[in-house]
Amino acid sequence: MSKISDRLNRLSYSQTFVMSNKAREMKAAGIDVISLTLGEPDFDVPQKIKQAAFDAINENYSHYSPVPGFLELRQAISEKLKRDNNLDYKPTQICVSNGAKQSIINVLSAIINDGDEVILPAPYWVSYDEMVKLVGGTSVFIQTSIDTEFKITAEQLEKAITPKTKALLYSSPCNPSGSYYTGEELEAIANVIAKYPDITIISDEIYEFINYEGKHVSIASFPQVYEQTAVINGMSKAFAMTGWRIGYSACPEWLAKACDKVQGQMTSGANTVAQRASITALQMDPSELQYMFTEFHKRRDIVFDLMKDIKGFKCNLPKSAFYFFPDISYFIGKNLNGTEIKDSDDFAMYLLENANVACVGGVSFGSPECIRFSYAASEDDLREAMKRMKDCVEKF
Repeated sequence: MSKISDRLNRLSYSQTFVMSNKAREMKAAGIDVISLTLGEPDFDVPQKIKQAAFDAINENYSHYSPVPGFLELRQAISEKLKRDNNLDYKPTQICVSNGAKQSIINVLSAIINDGDEVILPAPYWVSYDEMVKLVGGTSVFIQTSIDTEFKITAEQLEKAITPKTKALLYSSPCNPSGSYYTGEELEAIANVIAKYPDITIISDEIYEFINYEGKHVSIASFPQVYEQTAVINGMSKAFAMTGWRIGYSACPEWLAKACDKVQGQMTSGANTVAQRASITALQMDPSELQYMFTEFHKRRDIVFDLMKDIKGFKCNLPKSAFYFFPDISYFIGKNLNGTEIKDSDDFAMYLLENANVACVGGVSFGSPECIRFSYAASEDDLREAMKRMKDCVEKF
């Protein structure tokens, strides 16, 4: 009998961290690897946010906070949601967690019974399916492709709904595809979900500010699904605060109370110093962060111009976040220098071992024909990585 639970044995390790750790090992061995694996801004935290953390330490914010977070932080989140998203949430509807990942698992833990179905548009963030497994649910996948910018339609959603459907979980802007849903597309999805009042929408909006060609719209802004929606966001991406581990959910009252209950038995309140600093961050005008988004936009255009010239790569222009998700179906089934390429994970490993470029295969994102590259890296590294890949694959 295994000492590890069956539930844990059903989980996979995050392929993102598998590849980033492999790249680190190669670097430690003296190999010149360029890692484009992690979705982490390569900017420093703005100085005023760091100063707020120093102030919090000096003011002795070293004790437990309320489970759902300091009232002042929840008020700041409430004001941010109104300012940026035209959403009305009271502080009692907000739960601050140890990163947006915990915010999602809180919601899933609160609503999913064994065997309940959660709809995941593919590609999806690697942890979504594993989280559903962890709470005893079953994932139902809706397949998309690069030709539709990796987005589902309302018609596809309707067909995927069954009597067991309990939630729809997606990100917009999307990790890994870099696509985002327009207001019109979200309204059509909202109209479908509104017909099924027992379904909860879990809308991961953590990349909302990294959006180059349109305005971010939250599906919670459509009144027909406001009471069915959990908005997920956090400090990691827009504020470059990945290691500070502050995320939050904004939900109907009944679900916010349930998330508070779950978190109270799991971790209690999030880091108090990071919470205090997050108040300052959320009160900043988004224009103060524009320098980061402008740089990401510039890098996107550079990578697109270089990547579209790599033979065998089918690439679209992502309109948000900081990822490319090219289709590399051309290489699947081929033998490259003695390596059989069965799927995109094999191809990603081939690039790591032969081009010294680390990316993430698309199998764990639900798209085994694609690979994900983060362009949250320096321009020099991005140019060199594209050159290495081009030289590597064009030999064959």
